[in-house]
Amino acid sequence: MTPNDFPLPHPVQFRGSALARWLLRRMGWRVHFDGLPGLQGVLAVYPHTSNWDFVVLLLVKWAIGIPVRFWGKDSLFRFPVFGHWMRYLGGVPVERTSAKGMVGDTAARMQTARARGEYFWLALAPEGTRKYIPGWRSGFYRTAVQAGVPLALVKVNYTGREVTVRSFLRLSGDEAADFARIATALEGAVGCRPENAAPIRLLDASVPRSETIVK
Repeated sequence: MTPNDFPLPHPVQFRGSALARWLLRRMGWRVHFDGLPGLQGVLAVYPHTSNWDFVVLLLVKWAIGIPVRFWGKDSLFRFPVFGHWMRYLGGVPVERTSAKGMVGDTAARMQTARARGEYFWLALAPEGTRKYIPGWRSGFYRTAVQAGVPLALVKVNYTGREVTVRSFLRLSGDEAADFARIATALEGAVGCRPENAAPIRLLDASVPRSETIVK
């Protein structure tokens, strides 16, 4: 059974693009999505092993109509045209040297959005790279815990050509317990290049934990 702490029906629904759904069907892909449980949260996409992920997941985003935000280095937003385009796509400028840090800044923005009843879902690839690394970077987890928002798990399966977004978890802050549930929810996830998929655990403390960010 897919772990889900938020019972159906989910209140936040989207229309999506019929053209994108048609293209996915032509490519042999299926999408399983029943809406979102609230207006704010973090989406963790797994696994991220190939450039093809961008193509497939962009079509999935359009097909289900879900608007998402992503982290981008603040300097990318300083150029008038490119910065406007980045914001249009959902980019969130973050400054690594901020006193709160990337996680603290984003969590504060989510809390502000919640107070105002505004929509804010952040999408991250916890691996932060298409190459193999021995665990997940921690930004997605710490953001969801600090903001007190649901964690949505986006399970990609290239073998079955499926993308499933049906696991929404309330994180406890107990890393071991939370990651055990995350691993259960992501059973059956298969990347385009399976050998590049990171094990579902946080990176060891001895490994530098740079955050997932568009540079």
